[in-house]
Parts: sequence; structure tokens; C-alpha cells
Amino acid sequence: MFVQRLRGLVNLHVAVTTGVALLLLFAYANFVRFLPRVELSTNINLTPYLLCVTVGMILSARYVNQLAGRFHRLSWASAAWLATRQISMVALLVFGFMFAFKDRDMSRLFMGSYLVVCWFTLILANQGLPHMLSRIFFEQARRVPTLFIGTVKSLDRLKNWLASKEVLGLQAAGFLTVDGETTLEGSEPPFLGGLPDLPHRIDEKGAVQVIMLEIPRVLAEGRFIIETCQNKGARLLIYSNLAEQLRHPLVTVTEEGHQFYTLQEEPLEDPLNRILKRLFDVAIALPVVVVALPPLIVLVWLMQRLQAPGRLFHIQERTGYGHHRFRMLKFRSMYDVTQDAAAEARQAKKGDSRIYPFGALLRKTSLDEFPQFWNVLIGQMSAVGPRPHLPIHDQLFAKQMNAYRTRFFVKPGITGLAQCNGLRGEITEPLLLQKRIEHDLNYIANWSIWVDFQITAKTVRQILFPPKSAY
Repeated sequence: MFVQRLRGLVNLHVAVTTGVALLLLFAYANFVRFLPRVELSTNINLTPYLLCVTVGMILSARYVNQLAGRFHRLSWASAAWLATRQISMVALLVFGFMFAFKDRDMSRLFMGSYLVVCWFTLILANQGLPHMLSRIFFEQARRVPTLFIGTVKSLDRLKNWLASKEVLGLQAAGFLTVDGETTLEGSEPPFLGGLPDLPHRIDEKGAVQVIMLEIPRVLAEGRFIIETCQNKGARLLIYSNLAEQLRHPLVTVTEEGHQFYTLQEEPLEDPLNRILKRLFDVAIALPVVVVALPPLIVLVWLMQRLQAPGRLFHIQERTGYGHHRFRMLKFRSMYDVTQDAAAEARQAKKGDSRIYPFGALLRKTSLDEFPQFWNVLIGQMSAVGPRPHLPIHDQLFAKQMNAYRTRFFVKPGITGLAQCNGLRGEITEPLLLQKRIEHDLNYIANWSIWVDFQITAKTVRQILFPPKSAY
């Protein structure tokens, strides 16, 4: 029930904010003549721009859905986050239309100032509108008196969730235990006895909903609760505590009517997301390979001739998507001497004597990684993703971290969430490895093209202003 109510709120919010953006554009176009320096032709046809705003706001509904779990209680920061994405989508369509149809009648200053005003308006709407809609639709007559069944521990665990659903009409009418426990007098929700009291308490409290706070431990208990709710005409929700029993977060997946649990979300299994990420990779890698890499190759080759003659590239085997091996390119940053497998696998340290002077600059600024854009261009790597390690390090790290090999669910990247947050260089202790893997798993489970943009921007800043961990 609450899922449907929340979905309805999201749809209402999208409809209202779309209307607000359209009315704002129409009103701004009519009152712009009173503003200094902002001019708009009286012959301008607003219809295609109204359509662009409408489509942009509808497409940005996916970002509203991403916040659905806490949509009705957004902070100012979350409201600004959402408004930024809404305006970005609208701006993309508006300026795309201007460029495609070469519309010179529309004032760029007018449209730019409109988008700024609309952004501020959407922040206010995103922060206040959901709660206002909740009060309009779910207060008083739409309140849902609810009984809870479980243990005292299970009730304490879900109290924050229960409090967050009050705005959607949840009214805690009472709590019944299944294991003979009692709670203190005056507790919230009030203690109403044990499981056998359920039929009487539903009638007494006028409850129209019962929530089981954990999966029944005994089949007979489950059947009794189900039959009682059916006989009394009460909704029944069952909270699955399987994740707590297994001590690992779970994601629910429904496939053709069958329900499964998996360990994490995988947005990049969506073909559309994979196409989007591939286009992003090519858009970055192609200019680098064609424009930036050739002069950089010449510079590195000259400096190597002066300081450390030998091979231009250092080529190593790494493990990529689906555990497939590939040969990764780097500019050689160490003296070109024959090394055994153990020496080859030894991680570079600060002040490592194997690194020649210009090689140290290459490593510090990450310019030694630029040949990997060729690996990106041919599809072996991505611009953003978990950093690939040597196969021997993969084996070692997999023994230290159970979830380590989950990194191979996506292509490895030139940069990643861990690296842009300062976790780069030598892994000297298990805690550093754990933090890197946590960032990698977070990236895999929560990927979006916006995340790739953010990581890329942070990485560019680190190239210009290298952190202390870069060596």
C-alpha cells in the first residue's frame, strides 16, 4: 500500500513541477519586457520550447524515482541535487533544439536566465511540495491504523522506518509480541499483548493493516496471522529479515512472477546504460588518442632517451570484465631492466629507486596512464571503473577480501571512485584494500552517467593538483 502511495506522490510531483516549469516559462516570456538587458522577440514561437521543457521534466522523473524511498522528506541538499538534474535535462533539450534548428530568434540570455530562475523554483518545490501533497491526500480520512507483530528487538530496528511512513498515513495502533515478551507501560506504539490477542485487538483498535516485523519462525504462526487478517479484512505486510539472518544486504529481484534475492544492484546490466557508458568512453578516449597522445608520446620518448633508454611502453597483463585477461598499456616510468616475476609484482613505493626522474613526474600527474585510453577505445577498459591489478595481486587480494572478485562485474577503469577520493598508490595494509573495494562495490551498485561525470571531473582536478598519495 505504501509503495503505491509513494508512487502516486512521485507521479503527482512530476506533474505539478512540470506545470510549474511551464507556467514559469510562459509568465517569464510575458513579463520579460519589464526587465533590463533581457530582450525577447515578440514573434518568437514558444511552443517548441514549452515542449522541450515538458519532455525534459518527464525524462527527469527517473531522478525523482531514485529518491523515492525518502522522497517525502527531502533535505535542502537533496532538493538541490534533484533540481540540478531536472534543469540539466531541460537545458540539454532546449539548447539542443536551438542548435539543431539554428533558432536565432530565441534570446540565449532570456533562456539562460529562465533556467536559473526555474532551478531556484524547483529547489523550493522539491523540498516543500512532497510533504504538502502528503498532508493533502493522507491526513485524517486516509489514516491507516496499523498493528505490529514481532519481537521487541524487531520493533526497535524498524522504528525509524515507521516514523518516516507517518506522513503517508501510517498510524501505529499497537504492538503484539510473538515470544511472550512484554514492553514498558507507555511505550510507543502501545503494547497490546501476545499473538492470540490479534483478532480482538483488530476489532478494538479498528486496525485495517497488520505488519509482521519478521518472517514467522513457525508455520502455524504464519497461517494464524494470514487467516485472521483475511477474516477481519485487514491488509498484511511481512517484513523479510533474511538479510539480517545472512548478515549481508540483499536486493529483491522479481523475474516473471518469481522472487529472488541478490547481493547487489547492477545498473550496467541494462543495455541502455551500457550503450550510454560506451558513448561516454568513446567521447573521452577518441580525442585523447587522436589529439593528446601523439605529442605526449614524442615528449616521453625524448625524456626516456635522456634519462632511461629502453621501451616506450610498459605492457602488463591485467584481469578485466568477466575475468578475461588483456594487455594494459602504460608509459614506462621505471628504468628498463630485466626483472623477475616477484620484482615485477612489487608495488611502487614513495621514493622508489626503480623510477627515473621524469617517470616520477609521469606517475605523480597520472600521465603514465594515458596510453590506456587506447585500451578504452578498443573496448578492453572504461574511462571510469575499478582499477585493474596484476593477476598475482588479484589472487592475493581475493584471499583478504571475500567480495574482491565482484569488481569483475564491470570493465576496469583508468580512474575510479576510490582513486578520485584519494585512495591510490601502494596498498600497505588491509584497511586500505577494504576501503578501495568498498568504493568499487559502491560504484558498481550505484552507477549512473552522472557518477562517471563527477569522477572524471575530480580526476582532472587531481591531474592538475596531484594529492600526496600520488607517486
